[in-house]
Amino acid sequence: MKKTVWLTASLMMMSIALPSCGGSTQQGQEQQAQAMPYKTMSVSAGDRELEQSYSATIRGRQDIAIYPQVSGRLTQVLVNEGDVVRKGQTLFIIAQVPYQAALAQAKANIQAAKAALSTAKITLDAKQRLFNEKVISQIELDMARNNYQSAEASLAQAKAAELSAHNNLSYTTVTSPADGVVGTLPYRQGTLVSSAMPSPLTTVSDNNQMYVYFSLGEKMLLDLTRKYGSLEEAVKSMGAVQLRLSDGSLYESTGTVESISGVIDRTTGASSLRAKFANPNHLLHSGATGSIILKHSYSNIIVIPQAATYQLQDKVFAYKVVDGKATSTLITVEPINNGTEYLVTDGLKTGDVIIAEGAGLVREGAAVAPAQSEAKK
Repeated sequence: MKKTVWLTASLMMMSIALPSCGGSTQQGQEQQAQAMPYKTMSVSAGDRELEQSYSATIRGRQDIAIYPQVSGRLTQVLVNEGDVVRKGQTLFIIAQVPYQAALAQAKANIQAAKAALSTAKITLDAKQRLFNEKVISQIELDMARNNYQSAEASLAQAKAAELSAHNNLSYTTVTSPADGVVGTLPYRQGTLVSSAMPSPLTTVSDNNQMYVYFSLGEKMLLDLTRKYGSLEEAVKSMGAVQLRLSDGSLYESTGTVESISGVIDRTTGASSLRAKFANPNHLLHSGATGSIILKHSYSNIIVIPQAATYQLQDKVFAYKVVDGKATSTLITVEPINNGTEYLVTDGLKTGDVIIAEGAGLVREGAAVAPAQSEAKK
């Protein structure tokens, strides 16, 4: 009888306990399957204009170092730093007296050589007559002819020396080889100068048009080449560019990218590009620095935040929400971005819902409960 009562009580306790255990298991499964809250967004297409800034150096179209071609003391410095000069304008004068004397000597030597040549000609003619009359030998005639030829050569040398002396005298007047602006003037009147000086008399910068140099990295060059087919076409696609000056202001005129170097610098891993800007008011100065701004316009393109993506082996992925679950999707993005967004060219379409933040922490197939949804404008 006692055994029957104990067995009955045990069965009753088990019947009470089993539903309790079953409820606990079911509750755990529900908690495990509970969707995590993620911020999501609905993808849409729109227009975008991106700007990219690159450090740049400004140079005159020509920066011409002015060196003297003859030695001597500076007797006159006819310009000041910053003066606007024209081609052929006199900048410096070097002491001319020694070169004037050398030119006078060269001219005198020409007269002497002409006289010697005339004498040699008379002698040769006389010897020729005597030879014809069989008075002198062939040797004497040949010697007279050689003397005449030597006198001709001496006259030619004297003329060459006179031309050299004339040029040297002209070099004492140092002129500007182009229109431009005078740079620094490290040498003053009375300084002994020569062509072997370590630094030039000055630099004349042709700044009616300015060249602005900037660099693009190797990866950017590869991306542009793949997109446009060649570097030349990539340059054409850049269109008008802007210049931000060192004080943060934008230069009043836009420029155009003219050329790109076909060689990548070993030390920087970048290639140099050159943009040209008009400089009618001479606001730009050779040697200054600034930033080139490249604008890229896109129409009807999908834009998503970079926080909505993750990268794996140089490939970019986003998580689409499909049937309430996170599904990893490979996307193709433009190489140009603003640091916070990607322009998507493939892998997503308008209306797709993606996880907008923390994509790197999401697991494939995770249940998604939108914490906050927004449409990308």
